[in-house]
Amino acid sequence: MRIELQYAGGLAPGPVWIEGDAIALGVSRQAENRIDLSGLALLPGIIDAHGDGFERHLAPRRGAVSDLGAGLRASEVELASNGITTAFLAQFWSWEGGMRGPDFARDLAAALANYDSVLDLRLQLRVELCLHRDFDAIADLVAAHAIPADIFNDHLPHKALAEGRRVPRLEGQALKAGRAPQAHQALLEELYRDLPQARAALPAFAARLAAAGVILGSHDDPDAEARDRAREIGVGLAEFPLTLETARAACAAGDPVVLGAPNVLRGSSHKRGGMAAREAVEAGLVRALASDYHYPAPRLAAAKLVREGWALERAWALVSAGPAEVFGLSDRGQIAEGGRADLVVTSADLTQVHGTFAAGRLVYTDATLSARMLA
Repeated sequence: MRIELQYAGGLAPGPVWIEGDAIALGVSRQAENRIDLSGLALLPGIIDAHGDGFERHLAPRRGAVSDLGAGLRASEVELASNGITTAFLAQFWSWEGGMRGPDFARDLAAALANYDSVLDLRLQLRVELCLHRDFDAIADLVAAHAIPADIFNDHLPHKALAEGRRVPRLEGQALKAGRAPQAHQALLEELYRDLPQARAALPAFAARLAAAGVILGSHDDPDAEARDRAREIGVGLAEFPLTLETARAACAAGDPVVLGAPNVLRGSSHKRGGMAAREAVEAGLVRALASDYHYPAPRLAAAKLVREGWALERAWALVSAGPAEVFGLSDRGQIAEGGRADLVVTSADLTQVHGTFAAGRLVYTDATLSARMLA
């Protein structure tokens, strides 16, 4: 089917045709359907570089996980209604257990492999680097499901463990992990003692993943030295660095920086000591803004930047062309001849999504766009 989107504003150079799953530009041609977008904006679909908002759909309440397929479908509805056409689902492989434990990571990878998605859903595995005994199992899962990105985290409560104290929020963490509090404390103490072994094993593990074409990143780098250490072992993506100096060091070395769009909206980080993302964005250090925990955030952050004087192309690149470049997705992120037809129709001020096309299919529409389609 050939659809003509009669252009009025946004980032398209003129009228856009959807032919199958691809974008066509240029000379007028016959179309089975024409949609008048006067007064609206036509933009490339959003590429979400990191988001865990899907967790609330997979488990609406703690422990209430029954049908991962139904949860993925609900996640897609929210993603599509916010203009997101490619999403990296940030799934933990962590000592935290529950939905962030190894068993759930395996279950989600299997469910996603058997799921007929309308969007491009990809898994991003968030690996706690202290779990070095799991490195072989993680590599096997990555290979079995062609997981494209692995991000290394270190969420151990270092200060409490170094001082021999009870870790913060012990009962709640233990409950989520399905352990007795004493057993959870003992596990964290053991993992903390084993950190030198984990760090020694990390370079070979990173090399193994990189050789398989996996994109590697580090999460919450606290300083430039930590980023340097990550880069030395081939971990090139700087995800959510905690300070402006760390982001500067990453950018200067050619490492792409991803920050959270909710941080831009809030004006500050929700992490103690974390920087305000807007500083790094204004300094030109950020390649991509991710949803983090709130799927509307990428679009709304771009809208906020435009209201405050940014050019639309520059602001929208942070949620489309930028993340496409980070992950080597050369067929999307812009409206170009022959590109994948991932498109979003919004209000002129970007605050409302009226329709989303993924690979040429209309996957979300609201009453505004539906009325124009039926006119």
